Amino acid sequence: MQFTVYWCAEVAAKFPELAVSIGTINNVSVKRENVEIRELRRALYLEVKAKHDVEKLKENPVVRAYRDFYWKLGIDPTKTRPSGEALLRRVLHGYELPTISTAVDAYNLASMKTIIPISGFDKNRLSPPFNVRFAEDNEPFTGIGTEKPTALKSNMLVLADTKRVLCIYPHRDADQTKITEKTKNILLVGYGAPGITEQQLEEAVGTALNYIRATCGGEIETIKVFKPISK
Repeated sequence: MQFTVYWCAEVAAKFPELAVSIGTINNVSVKRENVEIRELRRALYLEVKAKHDVEKLKENPVVRAYRDFYWKLGIDPTKTRPSGEALLRRVLHGYELPTISTAVDAYNLASMKTIIPISGFDKNRLSPPFNVRFAEDNEPFTGIGTEKPTALKSNMLVLADTKRVLCIYPHRDADQTKITEKTKNILLVGYGAPGITEQQLEEAVGTALNYIRATCGGEIETIKVFKPISK
C-alpha cells in the first residue's frame, strides 16, 4: 500500500513550511501491557524529569513552535495543548500517562520525549491517499472516546483520507481507525509546525517505531517526510 500526502492549496500557501512524517510497522502483537512497556515507561519518566522544568517548558523551542502555530490556527494552546506538550506536562506534574495498549503507550512515550505530536492508526483501516486540509463547515468527526460525531469548523486543520477525517491536526484522532489489540499493522504520523525541521519529524517517528518494536515486535517498513504538494 502506497502512502502519499497532499496539501490543499490554501494550506500550502498559508503554511509552506509545514511537513508530516509517516512511518509504518507490520506484524505487531499489541497487548494491554507487558514488562517491556513498564520498563520503558519508567526509564523515560526519569529521563524527561531530569531534562525539563515544567515552569520553563513554555520557553522550549519545540513547545514554542507548536504554540505559535496553534495561535495562527485560532486555537488557544493554553486550553487545548498540542499533544506532545500535554503528555510531557502531565508527567512533569507527577502523573502517569494513561495505560491504553503497548503500541499506543509506546508512541505516546515517544511523543512525550520528543514533544512532537504523533498519531497512530490501524493501517488496515485506512483509505489513502491522505490530505492535509481545512475541515468543511459542520463536517462530522468522531474522536476517540466519543460516542457521537461532533461538527467541525472550517478553520480547523485536519488530516483526512478518502473516507473520513483521521485527526484534528495535531491533537485529536478518529475512533474508527484507532489501534486496538487486534491491530497487526500500524501507521504513525508525526505532525510538523513552522519551525520544526524534517529531521525532528523523522527522528520522532523513528523513535516511536523503535519503541513499538521493542514492546510489540514487528518489522519497521518505512519512514518518509512529506512537504506541501497541492493536489
